[in-house]
Amino acid sequence: MTENTKLFKQAKTGKNQRYFSLDVLRGLTIALMILVNTPGSWSHIYAPFKHAAWNGFTPTDWVFPSFLFVIGNAMSFSLRKYESISENAFLKKVFKRALLIFLIGLFLNAFPFVDRQEGELVFKNLANMRIMGVLQRIALCYLFASMIIHYLKLKKSIIFGSFILLAYWAIMWFFGDHPNPLSLENNAALKFDQLIFNDENLYKGYGLPFDPEGLLSTLPAIVNVIAGYVAGVFIQKSGNNMATVIKLSISGVLLLVLAQTWDIWFPINKPIWSSSYVLYSTGWTLMVLSTLILIIEIFGFKRWTAFFEAFGKNPLFVYVMSGLVIILLNIIYVNGQALKAWLYENLYLSWLNNYNASLLFATSYMLLMWLLGYLLHKKRIYIKV
Repeated sequence: MTENTKLFKQAKTGKNQRYFSLDVLRGLTIALMILVNTPGSWSHIYAPFKHAAWNGFTPTDWVFPSFLFVIGNAMSFSLRKYESISENAFLKKVFKRALLIFLIGLFLNAFPFVDRQEGELVFKNLANMRIMGVLQRIALCYLFASMIIHYLKLKKSIIFGSFILLAYWAIMWFFGDHPNPLSLENNAALKFDQLIFNDENLYKGYGLPFDPEGLLSTLPAIVNVIAGYVAGVFIQKSGNNMATVIKLSISGVLLLVLAQTWDIWFPINKPIWSSSYVLYSTGWTLMVLSTLILIIEIFGFKRWTAFFEAFGKNPLFVYVMSGLVIILLNIIYVNGQALKAWLYENLYLSWLNNYNASLLFATSYMLLMWLLGYLLHKKRIYIKV
């Protein structure tokens, strides 16, 4: 009997059911991802809804790693089903799912295959499109975390995850250009991606070709998934009780302290996904998760969670649709103006100041995507990859 199977056998007597708080956390992260990705104006965003410019951490910087954590949580349930199938069947399932998610990410980067140039639609040069992205990182993290957990099991996965964080620190320090190896221009993650991709295939939002979802910086992000898996197994073994909440909270605080200490030498930084950032984001996720378990599972306050449940039931589909629809709103023109800009100016800016209009647009769009998720959930339609 494998280590994972033993753990799941120990989780009988009602302790191995799907925890509602995990579904709420997943829905919460999707809602926030949509909210921060679709402001009315990128020039007018309240500080909590911005990423840190380089070093540092904002609530927005918590969203993506927390979603990776949730993927790991889900794996603590799903991977047990792979214990009884053949090795080839396991590999086929994991690689197929990772490939599909990666291809969907590429599709989002290419969609709608045309651009506006001087008001005219012209076909994109797909050879120059961005290769990496959020879904691509999710696909790679899912793939490698699944392999690590499946073959190394729980304890060795924790050790290997720790090794990844230390090794990544060493790589960034020794292969970055000194005297500032962790700066935007000199970091090893940028140098590695430039070895693999042309500059045209990298993200341009930092003023130079640099991808915050690049290949090398995906390495530590795998640990966010492993951490979610470890937390999921622990919760299944321990059950919904105050002891579980206390232990998760203590673990979260310890990770926050460790991350802040490591920040002295390896700054908390989302664009390069520093090892201290992994610990810091995981620490906050454990704090949020323990709070949700306390409120939902122990105190039984569940009515307010229905909103996030609609997001959590079809997370990938709703996220993809949020990207597709906003792209279409930017490519469809009304009276010589992009439909998104027209809606923003006429329905929001016409009666609100810049920052409130931008936030209300993002909130409205997020609610539109919630409506899509709600209708699918109500009809019991669940679209999975």
